[in-house]
Amino acid sequence: MSNIHSILQACKQRLEASISTPTTDFIAVFVSITDGKDRAKVHIGRGEDFLIAWAEVKKAVLSDPSTILTKDSVWVRVDVVKKCWQTSWKALRLDLAQTKTNYFPYGIAWDASFQCALLAQELQGHACWYTGNINYCTPNENNLRALMNRRFSKMQGWPTEEDLPLWLFTTQAVFTDGHEVFDIQSDGPMAGIRMLETPVKENTVFQAIQHSTDYLARQVQNDGQWQYGWCPCFDRPVPSYNTLRHASSAYALLEGWEVTRRPDHLAAVGRALEKMRKDFIKSFDLGGRPFAYLVDADNEIKLGGNAVALLALTKWASLTGDRQDTALMEKLGEGILRMQDPVTGGFVHVLNYPTLGLKERTRTVYYDGEAAFGLLRLYSLTKDQRWLDAVERAVHHFIAAEHWRAHDHWLGYCINELISIKPETLYLQFGLNNVKNHLSFVMKRQTTYPTLLELMMSAQRMIDKADQSPTLHSLVNSQIDRNIFFKALHYRARYLFNGYFFPELAMFFSKPSKIVNTFFIRHYSFRVRIDDVQHYLSGLIAYRQYLSGKSTMIAHG
Repeated sequence: MSNIHSILQACKQRLEASISTPTTDFIAVFVSITDGKDRAKVHIGRGEDFLIAWAEVKKAVLSDPSTILTKDSVWVRVDVVKKCWQTSWKALRLDLAQTKTNYFPYGIAWDASFQCALLAQELQGHACWYTGNINYCTPNENNLRALMNRRFSKMQGWPTEEDLPLWLFTTQAVFTDGHEVFDIQSDGPMAGIRMLETPVKENTVFQAIQHSTDYLARQVQNDGQWQYGWCPCFDRPVPSYNTLRHASSAYALLEGWEVTRRPDHLAAVGRALEKMRKDFIKSFDLGGRPFAYLVDADNEIKLGGNAVALLALTKWASLTGDRQDTALMEKLGEGILRMQDPVTGGFVHVLNYPTLGLKERTRTVYYDGEAAFGLLRLYSLTKDQRWLDAVERAVHHFIAAEHWRAHDHWLGYCINELISIKPETLYLQFGLNNVKNHLSFVMKRQTTYPTLLELMMSAQRMIDKADQSPTLHSLVNSQIDRNIFFKALHYRARYLFNGYFFPELAMFFSKPSKIVNTFFIRHYSFRVRIDDVQHYLSGLIAYRQYLSGKSTMIAHG
């Protein structure tokens, strides 16, 4: 398909073959088009039947001077109204108040004839349901006015009268990038993106890993600092920084490079690690025992910061064979030990820099699992018994404190790794507790919550290892319904793509090419931040290894 005429014809043929009978007295057809550089232009055609509506919208598209006629990189999406029903502004606001932010799936028309109508994705891409509240949709007056002005050249906002009628609608749609035509899901929690099978095809997962790894690599600047994140509705940078996430995202980028093996991806993570070594890690020597800490904003030393710095450096060493950081890794490990109670095994979480005084005894359970997992990776690299001893003390503390109630993926990684070294019933039971009563949540959670897939994949690998021992295998079978477990695992992996910028969704945001084919957090106004991408990427890499039959490999975090 070399031009817009053949592209439109391909979409028309695909829709004609499958279009369902609409519930309206007429048909409305939307055509959205972009070259990927800027937000899509949207045109509407209306008529008594599909052909009449199509002729109108096609004429509008071809008469638009901004329509791209010859470029290869043309994205076109065609939506046909499938269902439509009348509501009121009062009823709509009640619906919005019960809907998680940016999960409202319907388009809105301001009149029954669709002279003024907006697709669900247009409203989302202009942050019309977001004012800062992540719990439910909050109509944004200014953003709607800007969208209305762009689309219809009128500064119209939300209604002011309670009983003013509005029309909600769903659509049946197709999308093409000029090469393939994809059917778009019409209903359900993943409406608006292309049809996906369950389980997701391995090639789909592989492509998402490649694209997301490439996205992360592009965010590493020449000096090794990350471009921390983007607010894609209006192409604004996330105005903050976090060295813990600097380190953890470098770790995820290494995981991605392990799949892609692209030199530019390895070079990018090399710059990020060098920045961390030079600017973020501070060394100390008290009493002849050197140690080091990763220092974060507000002069904070976080237990989790040292942990993910260790994960990144040990991963680099294991993949490249470069052991230049051995002494630094041992100093980071010693820093973690200085935050551990040698008797109880518990950790303190936050210190002040440079005094090393206690700032917060407890901040988040994530730090505990990260610290134990980081020390295990250090032990695997150096075989120094003190790191394993510290982890076992910590895990016994986690068991006594019932940390499994947090259902934390980092604890899952830790236990999976520990069972590889010491396959003991006590440790397996903790790992099973961490996941076994959480499967319903994994199946029902509305947000993509990418760490849930990480939790499931660490548990899958733990179970895989337990199956090699008759005693541990029996323990698993007594507590885990494997059919339910794997149903939850596959569901969560597929649902992660509800947080993926396929081009048919990215095209409605300010700069599509900047964010296409990477992951976002929908309820934060589709925020794309390096640590968000990190968690999606880590979970999908483990899932692909499972799909490809490599589930006995050491867990990744």
